[in-house]
Amino acid sequence: MTVPLVSVLLPVYNGEPYLAAAIESILRQDHKHLDVIAIDDGSTDRSLNILQRYRAADDRLRIVSRENRGLIATLNEGMTMAKGDFIARMDADDIAYPIRFSRQITLFRERPELAISGTGIDRLIGNRVVRGAPNPIHQSADWHVLSMFYTVFMHSTVMYNRRVIPADMLTYDTSYVHAEDFDLFRRITREFPAAMIDESLVAYRVHDESVTNKHKRPMRFTHLKIAAENLQRVSLIDDPYALHDIGMAVTKDTVARAADCLLSIEERIAARGLRASASYEEGLMCFFYFLYQLIADEKQPALTHQFLTKTGKWHTIRRRERYGLRVATYAPWCSRLWSDASLRLDALARYRQSVPAGSVLPQQGLA
Repeated sequence: MTVPLVSVLLPVYNGEPYLAAAIESILRQDHKHLDVIAIDDGSTDRSLNILQRYRAADDRLRIVSRENRGLIATLNEGMTMAKGDFIARMDADDIAYPIRFSRQITLFRERPELAISGTGIDRLIGNRVVRGAPNPIHQSADWHVLSMFYTVFMHSTVMYNRRVIPADMLTYDTSYVHAEDFDLFRRITREFPAAMIDESLVAYRVHDESVTNKHKRPMRFTHLKIAAENLQRVSLIDDPYALHDIGMAVTKDTVARAADCLLSIEERIAARGLRASASYEEGLMCFFYFLYQLIADEKQPALTHQFLTKTGKWHTIRRRERYGLRVATYAPWCSRLWSDASLRLDALARYRQSVPAGSVLPQQGLA
């Protein structure tokens, strides 16, 4: 049987601290037939030097270095350069486990109709790994339904099947900056089958300089824009501007409208008899948590209290959050104390779930 070529698309921008480990995790895959496209998007650190060292040792790595054009332009450039029947995404701060590509190729061989697959993740926090857990919904998910509400795959776990996806679809849209993956996944899953390998095959690095953390506000705004388009397309929303406006500013008025919007979506899903669908239930719950976190991050307990009360979803959050919010709402001086204590407890919980990374992951590379 012919061994398929996998083109690995690796955009790089000032990735020096983690780039060596990311490249090694790609080059050490047990699926060896790779075409690695590393595009240095105008880095000002030693990223290009690191890439060149690995290129000297392994000719499967191709390097493009140029001025900064941004992530979407870089991704689309890489798509046009790809030679393989399959394109795997990889970020310069994440680590792919050695069996990742072979597991995804096996899935595509078993189900050649699939257009896209993702995998589960572990979270890499500092030098420790927090293990991911399988999600039962993934075994029977309607990926088109889920992709109306949220980004269904972590971007650096995705592999695209070019035998199924038309070339003109396999491009990232510049209209959706910082949520270009959400947009592409919804378009693909709307037309073609998708699947998740529900085991952790990538270590996703959590750090302050990640794109997710650096661009959280515009990313959330674009996410809400896409969700509003999706829900409007299937007539599940009558006030898409409610999502637009809370993305712009979290106020008493926008929180009230977002809560009404969420309740209206729930009512329409119930009226169509869709509530029994696990995918609609999961998608709606994830969307609720997205809005809840957006509001909670403003650190104004009265607004979070308002949202939970209006939606009737106090029961969906942790007990200590319920207690802290109620206290902070009626005694505003407690707000900072509650927030700081909650963050400390979250950090402690992550630590208790973690294991030393040295026993699992490569920590240093040629650089």
